[in-house]
Amino acid sequence: MNHPVSKRSLFKLAGWSSLAAAAALVGCGKKEEPPAAAPTAAAPASAPAAAEPLKAAWIYVGPVGDAGWSYAHDLGRKEVEAEFGDKVKTTIVEKVPEGADAERVIRDLAAQGNKVIFATSFGYMEPMLKVASEFPDVKFEHATGYKTAPNMRIYDAKFFEDTYLAGMIAGSMTKTNTLGFVGSFPIPEVLRNINAFTLGAQAVNPKIKTKVVWVSTWFDPPKETEAAQSLINGGADVLLQNTDSTAVLQTAEKNGKYAFGWDSDMSAFATKAHLGSAVANWGGYYKKTIKEVMDGTWKTERTVWGVKEGQNDLIKVSDAVPEDIRKKVDEIKAQMKAGTFEVFKGPVVDNTGKERLAKDATGDQDWRDKIDFYVKGVEGKIPAAK
Repeated sequence: MNHPVSKRSLFKLAGWSSLAAAAALVGCGKKEEPPAAAPTAAAPASAPAAAEPLKAAWIYVGPVGDAGWSYAHDLGRKEVEAEFGDKVKTTIVEKVPEGADAERVIRDLAAQGNKVIFATSFGYMEPMLKVASEFPDVKFEHATGYKTAPNMRIYDAKFFEDTYLAGMIAGSMTKTNTLGFVGSFPIPEVLRNINAFTLGAQAVNPKIKTKVVWVSTWFDPPKETEAAQSLINGGADVLLQNTDSTAVLQTAEKNGKYAFGWDSDMSAFATKAHLGSAVANWGGYYKKTIKEVMDGTWKTERTVWGVKEGQNDLIKVSDAVPEDIRKKVDEIKAQMKAGTFEVFKGPVVDNTGKERLAKDATGDQDWRDKIDFYVKGVEGKIPAAK
């Protein structure tokens, strides 16, 4: 990541509150005991010890700000505070670069007594795995990765369902039949989104082609702006991105084109360009996790939720979208909620003509984890991942 290390030791403490004392009641048995000697002096009664709140921490790859990836996760953290009140004490650290600095921050949070730590970017996976082995009593949670440990599990969202729905709208709104995508890093989770966006568009407009510009960052508004402008200059008139800021949407607005919000509701940032926002709702998972830690039922596993579980959605669809397309989008979304619609269902062919998924076959999690190709209609080659 190219982010500067702006908060090496600054922890924002949020949600401080005191915990109500729990009254301790001692039950009485029926067993008869020999007469006790008379007490020589009455000992003063001691007040019951107050239970400590569960300490939970989040680290973010970008600033929380007022939109985007980190903002969406922080909304989830706030839902935890609202749900558990003074039973939890939360901490956040913003703008933590992926890599060595992330390892230092995660270790520091564990040493400070946090019992559950959420790392919310793909590049935190290896550093968190290393720290997890040093703190067996701490629960580690990593977003979007694929590696687990006895005290580390992963959680993810089916963003490709959002992007498929966005693609349906994009395919109906384009006048050039050319869509643009600003990609962060060429890893499976991002390639899934590019491909789903294109497949959704092709479902309503077979002439669609998609151009991609990679920026090698999750959050860099100037680079995102430059990439979006490049796509527009190349003929793209509807854009989507897998980056954290509102830059792509605002660049589309400036050029009189269309685009989508990403990770959170971005409708207020470009009212004319905004066609809808692909959002992730993390609160449900975070509340589930905190409860499991409190109950002692936490166990390592992998959780991938989507539209069906309320994790993902495409919201605030613009009135500029034709009614018949809105109905089609609603129909597909309803099928996603019912678990009867698969974004990746064969035949799926890559942009070299090679069949990647046979007719009527569905791409399961293992298949989706290994996506390393563009579907037919996406131009160019995938750069090597760093």
